[in-house]
Amino acid sequence: MKVIASTGREDIAVVYIVELENGKLVECVESVQPPFSRLEKWIILVSTLYGCPVGCAMCDAGGYYQGKLSAEDILNQIDFMVKKRFADGKIPCRQFKIQFARMGEPALNLQVLDVLETLPRRYDAPGLIPSISTIAPAGSQNFFERLLRIKKEYYSEGSFQFQFSLHTTDQFYRNKLIPIRTWTFAEMAAYGERFYAPGDRKITLNFALARGIPLETEVLLAYFSPDKFLVKITPVNPTYRSMENQLISYIDPEAEDQAGEIVQALRAAGYTVIVSIGQVEENQVGSNCGQYLRTHLSVSKKMIEGYTFPIIQNNNYKNIIEQ
Repeated sequence: MKVIASTGREDIAVVYIVELENGKLVECVESVQPPFSRLEKWIILVSTLYGCPVGCAMCDAGGYYQGKLSAEDILNQIDFMVKKRFADGKIPCRQFKIQFARMGEPALNLQVLDVLETLPRRYDAPGLIPSISTIAPAGSQNFFERLLRIKKEYYSEGSFQFQFSLHTTDQFYRNKLIPIRTWTFAEMAAYGERFYAPGDRKITLNFALARGIPLETEVLLAYFSPDKFLVKITPVNPTYRSMENQLISYIDPEAEDQAGEIVQALRAAGYTVIVSIGQVEENQVGSNCGQYLRTHLSVSKKMIEGYTFPIIQNNNYKNIIEQ
């Protein structure tokens, strides 16, 4: 594996474009979360697919899909960033979070599970916290059943972070934002009830929330218990896709007061609510979720005017899951 290009700031985030042994390119990221130091909290993000077949409305990684990474190639990304900072493989960070969230929906690649089984014996990292964020593709039950077994065996008492990416409580709009078949809210809730155990972190319901896209407390309460699920609201990052689809972020990253009516209603209903903004500079670096450097390098800076927000049906993912 060799680094083709990198960009960023050491005190915020660095994005790497790396070439794997098969000649294909992927991205991986390392970041810190000010005001925390790297020894307090170090986050790395790795790719699990070559691009992504899903094509979410706010993510630039869609449209480049060329297959699944092997477990070795996922681990090579981790090894590269670990050895860059901690050559002896001993990672003293209080929190060492590995997010399978750079390129690709992780539930479409069973090799992610092999990596999760390998991590505890591969690194001397007491603060290890793997993180899976998923849209919960339909047909991925085998992935999630095995994930449940792995979590119970290797990652107990808060050492695993699990997140459903919902983005809205309205199924019509969710179908527009995420153009493949996914689990229903009832199916997600039922799995979350099985996944959660006393001492665990609450399961995250993530909303990259755009203006005009519903987030209704009553709908969440009908499915997701505040005792086991929390709500995280993040900005819609300025990707090419979000701009083309005219998605304007509900959260203003540069505003001081983010406790709007939606946040107040959720907290009144008993939910823990995290308004996760991050550093504005991450947009310039390209390290935020959905930002994809290869798209930036290949797409004209002139946006397509008059682009409408279509309902897209993507049925190719069924074959991808079964491969």
